[in-house]
Amino acid sequence: MAMARRKKRFLLCVRNKGCDDLELRKLYEQLPDAQGAAEGLVRVVDESGEDYLYPIGHFVAVELPKKAERALATASRKRSAA
Repeated sequence: MAMARRKKRFLLCVRNKGCDDLELRKLYEQLPDAQGAAEGLVRVVDESGEDYLYPIGHFVAVELPKKAERALATASRKRSAA
């Protein structure tokens, strides 16, 4: 039986106090991290293609149309391959 694909979750940065590497009003892909979540943190992929933990209060979850999710995923893969 094939495993179900995890739905990508995107977060909008609404605050970056103390986290100068976050860009306000930018979408970030969230990665699962149960331990980080238990500590009030969220793991996101930044512009370098690396993932880091940030305070959950810096983001708001957003629902995107499938077409937008695919476009963001494609752009993310191209950036990390460069």
